Amino acid sequence: MNKWYTTPKIVNDSVHGFITIEYKLLLDILNHPWMQRLRRIRQLGMTNLVYPGAQHTRFQHSLGAMHLIHLAMDTLLYKGILVTEEEQRAAMAAMLMHDIGHGPFSHVLEHTIVNGISHEEISLALMNRMNQMMGGRLDRTLELFNGNCKPFLHQLISSQLDTDRLDYLKRDSFYTGVSEGTVGSDRIIKMLDVYNDQLVVEAKGVYSIEKFLIARRLMYWQVYLHKTVIAAERMLNQILRRAKNLSRQGKTPFAPPHLLYFLENEIDSSNFDEYETIRNFTLLDDSDITSSIKVWTMSDDKTLATLSTWFLNRHLFHIEEGVRPFSDSYVDEIRHRAAKMLKISLHDTNYFVVTGQVSSNTYDIMRDRINIKLSDNEVCDVSDISELNLDILGDRDAKWYLCYPRGI
Repeated sequence: MNKWYTTPKIVNDSVHGFITIEYKLLLDILNHPWMQRLRRIRQLGMTNLVYPGAQHTRFQHSLGAMHLIHLAMDTLLYKGILVTEEEQRAAMAAMLMHDIGHGPFSHVLEHTIVNGISHEEISLALMNRMNQMMGGRLDRTLELFNGNCKPFLHQLISSQLDTDRLDYLKRDSFYTGVSEGTVGSDRIIKMLDVYNDQLVVEAKGVYSIEKFLIARRLMYWQVYLHKTVIAAERMLNQILRRAKNLSRQGKTPFAPPHLLYFLENEIDSSNFDEYETIRNFTLLDDSDITSSIKVWTMSDDKTLATLSTWFLNRHLFHIEEGVRPFSDSYVDEIRHRAAKMLKISLHDTNYFVVTGQVSSNTYDIMRDRINIKLSDNEVCDVSDISELNLDILGDRDAKWYLCYPRGI
């Protein structure tokens, strides 16, 4: 047997059916503890509080994205596009590991347990460290992940039509039951081609692309940025923020050692790459946060105990939404009412009254385009030939929110 291959392993995926894994590299990545950790991190964080079926994990999504990039490269090979076997292995490995840096509850804690460092940056740091552990076997994978490759290969990994989006839209739609998010990923992949080294879609696939873009917009506002999900996420952020502040005061609450490390230390991009930080981060998963919150419901600190109890029992913040920021006078009024109802200081209402903005940009033509190849080999942006007004999808949809305790 070729040194790159192993006895094929077959995974029965609920969304894509049978996924075959035949490269040794991919199996070694899958069996690595840092990848196995993704089994313990839900793909959609708090969304199961709105859609109870949303219990799927980052591990499932990573497998699905890997499978779709394999199908995409098979399509390109069939159409005569050169993709070497080394590039295939590297691209599949890149998609398998693209979310390895996600923390507990997915995006929720990116700016709580770590400061100003995204999961993409963490993923890259972990991939670099894994490459050292694996003796450089991920060198080519890192080149593709960083864009040092044929442009169309990197576009399959990271673009507005990458296999990450093709999987998570279909998967999240399936598990939430929100049928509006269903996309025809199989048809889109069959319509892929390459022109001037850029990823393009054959003209007859334009309707599938239109549906893909509309589905993405609907999923953002109906699922990812659902107002109850926002309320739950902000409550969780406030719980962790209070726990960190107590730690700074020498009143560190109970937590597993690897979570305690992030409560007691300020971690950002300047020190994340340290061995101790990576070791503790790669032990963190959803269960650490949940088990700590269960203990914090009995904390001597009233703020931490109240927020933890509410969160555990889904007594979430009430949330108001608007198209412009809420006035300072209105927010101050809510804070005073919260202080009176909860019998806490006005300062501590900062943990119970939260305002901010969420936004979504469905299709950003200034970032990178979804190119459509016409029958005469002319290439244009999908918005140029679509019968729908896709320009509106390029506008940044934004909503302001104000979260505060129920009963005020």
